[in-house]
Amino acid sequence: MDLYKIQKPNFAKIDHKQVIENYLKNKNEYISFFNKVSENNYFYWDKVKYLVPPAHLGSIEEVWYIIKLIRSISSKDTVIKAENGKYFTLYRPSYTDEYLHKIDMNFGGEIFTHYQHIITPYGKQRLLTKSIIEEAIASSQLEGAAVTTPVAKKLILENKMPKDKSERMIVNNYRTMQAIVEHFKNEALSSEMLLELHKLITKDTLDVDKQGRYRNDGDNITINDQMKYIYHTPPNASFLNEQIPQLIKYANEENETGFVHPIIKAIFIHFWVGYLHPFYDGNGRLARTLFYWYLIRKGYWAIQYLPISLVIKRASNQYGMSYVYSEQDGLDVTYFYDFHIKKIIEALTNFEAYIKRKSAENTTIQSKLAGKFQLNDRQYELLRYLTVKQEGGYITPSSFIALYKVSRETANKDLKILEKLNLIEKKRFGKNMRYFATQSLFREILSN
Repeated sequence: MDLYKIQKPNFAKIDHKQVIENYLKNKNEYISFFNKVSENNYFYWDKVKYLVPPAHLGSIEEVWYIIKLIRSISSKDTVIKAENGKYFTLYRPSYTDEYLHKIDMNFGGEIFTHYQHIITPYGKQRLLTKSIIEEAIASSQLEGAAVTTPVAKKLILENKMPKDKSERMIVNNYRTMQAIVEHFKNEALSSEMLLELHKLITKDTLDVDKQGRYRNDGDNITINDQMKYIYHTPPNASFLNEQIPQLIKYANEENETGFVHPIIKAIFIHFWVGYLHPFYDGNGRLARTLFYWYLIRKGYWAIQYLPISLVIKRASNQYGMSYVYSEQDGLDVTYFYDFHIKKIIEALTNFEAYIKRKSAENTTIQSKLAGKFQLNDRQYELLRYLTVKQEGGYITPSSFIALYKVSRETANKDLKILEKLNLIEKKRFGKNMRYFATQSLFREILSN
């Protein structure tokens, strides 16, 4: 296989002195063009080359030369070291403060402020479970798990046994995310924790001798498209073993010389793990898991409600190329940063829209039923779930327990009451019992 190499312009034909003189004469126009490709969007040459600058600024190659020069001068070294001994750099786009402020205002919990009178604690629990499930599924699908999302959700919610490697990947990822939320969020990062997380992620999907150990040079790992190109060859084992302690210190904020915003740090941790590729398999899932671990540990607990991998999966090619650009274009990690922070904002926007929609649904259903039935918050939530699903939507005792984190006794009690009120009905499917909305419930919801 050949190493994939990004397209690069030929700067050898450029008269550098003349280009810089031209820049000084037309600085404002150059800056305007620079902003077009470096601020709202951080483009690489493969997109920039199709743009047409004003003729007096020179060729697009000459303009790109100036753009690269400005980016280089304006960038700062990060702590992420490349195998060649140099450090990845970050250019800070002008949108950064705005995005970080928006994330700060929401991820501490304020995202629920306007809906707290409608979204009950059990409603939040259901949302949390739903988001962790979606994150586990999407993160696994990014790494090749060949399971449809509906099948994967049923697998987790109904506590089914995985049938193959793809299903096991998803279950492992779900359990790892649960472990992060319930246990590891209070722990500092360590080599032992990394190995333990890797075991959780790769259980029964990888040979036992490859689980919970760092890769070695004999593993011959490459990241490729399995057809023609190698997109990344991880650093050798000696460099990996040198850098893992540095990654751990960074994540634990040891020996820091200045403040780095937690969102930026979480993105760097994600990238660093992907670049080092510490294990034989499961590195992408681990990198995204550590992104959540770090932010939850730093008090951004609402990040649990945003399945970032879901929006990343919709742009999986851009995700992969953000790594490639960062490594091959002068170690400029801004490509990865730009992609990642925009996906966080996209996930946040999607979640806000989802919350508004579900809040409206909850209000409608509760107002229709509250005068006739004395139900608890879980039961209202369940009826909303079943009626929004329309025909075919159902819940099982196992999925009720998973969604709301209640005991089997509580789940059965809630379901029996709703069944007695003729709001749900049960049907047997093999050994399993499923509960569906009744026509009586639909009539109640649709009544004036």
